[in-house]
Amino acid sequence: MKKGKASEVRRPAGTTAERPTLKTIAYMTGLGITTISRALKDAPDIGADTKERVRMVARQLGYQPNRAGVRLRTGKTNVIALVLSIDEEIMGFSSQMVFGISEVLTGTPYHIVVTPHSHSKDPMLPVRYILDTGSADGVIISRIEPDDPRVRLLSEQNMPFATHGRTDAGLVHPYHDFDNEAFAHQAVERLVRRGRRRIALLQPPSKLSYYTHTRAGFATGLREHGAREVPLGLNIDAPLQDIRDAIEALMRSDDAPDGIVSSSGSATIAVNAGIEAAGKRVGRDIDLVSKESAPILKWIRPEIITAFEDVQHAGRELAKAVIARIDGIAPEHLQSMSEPVWSD
Repeated sequence: MKKGKASEVRRPAGTTAERPTLKTIAYMTGLGITTISRALKDAPDIGADTKERVRMVARQLGYQPNRAGVRLRTGKTNVIALVLSIDEEIMGFSSQMVFGISEVLTGTPYHIVVTPHSHSKDPMLPVRYILDTGSADGVIISRIEPDDPRVRLLSEQNMPFATHGRTDAGLVHPYHDFDNEAFAHQAVERLVRRGRRRIALLQPPSKLSYYTHTRAGFATGLREHGAREVPLGLNIDAPLQDIRDAIEALMRSDDAPDGIVSSSGSATIAVNAGIEAAGKRVGRDIDLVSKESAPILKWIRPEIITAFEDVQHAGRELAKAVIARIDGIAPEHLQSMSEPVWSD
């Protein structure tokens, strides 16, 4: 059979609706099934021209390895499971995480499968499901707690994994984290430079590790610069309407802050709405500092001071860490951190 152009590849009669297999590629190329399999695995004893010919036909046919067959032969699924929150998030955090992971997995045998869950439900459920069904070779989890039971279980079960965030219970594991302590500290510094002294913090939920990091940086900033905290009785997991209403009430009170630090870009939209509902304006009556994972906040209110958290980069680092862990790299070599990038 002649090589021909990619556009000349045709399926054998009667196979149009069938999933292409190694046998289909063998029919199209005139090669044996064993040769096809070894060519797709880049075996050194198969010539470069033959490999390219086989890959071209496989691409044209839309061939994908049968995962059930791969698992039977190798004991692997070639799946990386991303356990991801499905709760309200309007700033593209989740999609950017998936995009970053997918960038790394492209060209590898691995595929990403998103396992959604709600942070209001038992966080152990999706992890137990993955372990019980053997449905993945590695796992990525987020919303990490200081002594996270998911991390303990995955470690005990020898499941390769990486976390978006750090634990604080003596467990050595792969992670990528954003330096929330530096963010909060630097946020206070920026507010004080603008003459702000009464500062409120819209913080993470207290059960999560980055709450402790954020509070530490915020407290250090207040102490170093002689500012004081104006209490705000809710966190970024509150419904956006509740955040908006709480900020409006706070801005109308006798102890209204002149600066706010927000740990979530989505929540900051509600914070700004609450400030404006109280008849105040960011950049004039109050200054507002926020993390964001997409450059959107300045479209809403250019006066907002923003620190960029590169979530795509986090996704890439987490995917690389999981693959390395599958390959047997020690977890202490698979830990990384990113710093805030400021807009001012």
